[in-house]
Amino acid sequence: MSSFDDIAARARACRLCVTTPRGAPLPHEPRPVIRGSAEARILIAGQAPGTRVHASGVPFDDRSGERLRDWMGIDAESFYDERRIAILPMGFCFPGLDAKGGDRPPRRECAPAWRAPLIAALPSVKLVLAIGGAAQHWHLGRQADGGVDDTVRRWRAITASATAPTVFPLPHPSWRNTGWLKRNPWFEAELLPDLRACILDQLGRLDRPTR
Repeated sequence: MSSFDDIAARARACRLCVTTPRGAPLPHEPRPVIRGSAEARILIAGQAPGTRVHASGVPFDDRSGERLRDWMGIDAESFYDERRIAILPMGFCFPGLDAKGGDRPPRRECAPAWRAPLIAALPSVKLVLAIGGAAQHWHLGRQADGGVDDTVRRWRAITASATAPTVFPLPHPSWRNTGWLKRNPWFEAELLPDLRACILDQLGRLDRPTR
């Protein structure tokens, strides 16, 4: 078992949000959703599972996932190939619904306890898709201080940074963001082609014979 597999197994058994929560405990049984392998070259850093993913245990098993795969230019087979792509949300479990029926923010217990060791156990990752504010703050630090809209607008400067891995800031692929996408046609016309080219390059490297 690799280091990633070992840490992920322990994270999947985590109950910090119930036994020692930061605030109110998780209102349902934890079901951490984590995917990946030490070979993965791409990391999808999302927010937290929604209701459908909580039921299925499969990340992005919803309309948001369909849109994300379209953004990436890949099919479901490639998306769920853990040898290629790791999926680590900022909160591993569905955080519950707020008073308006929307998803609550990611639980605050997950990232401090598990994110650093899991990321360290993904040595092959060269490209990170940072989806939403929590993921952007974790992976970009102060570069994300202006909020999601500002951070995504500065994608060229962020991806051109000399730091590794390359981080692409993205809005959440939720269908609630359809209005934002219509108001910002540059996202589809300029950012997505660049993102797809980077993804194709990283996935292609896995298929090239080693010398």
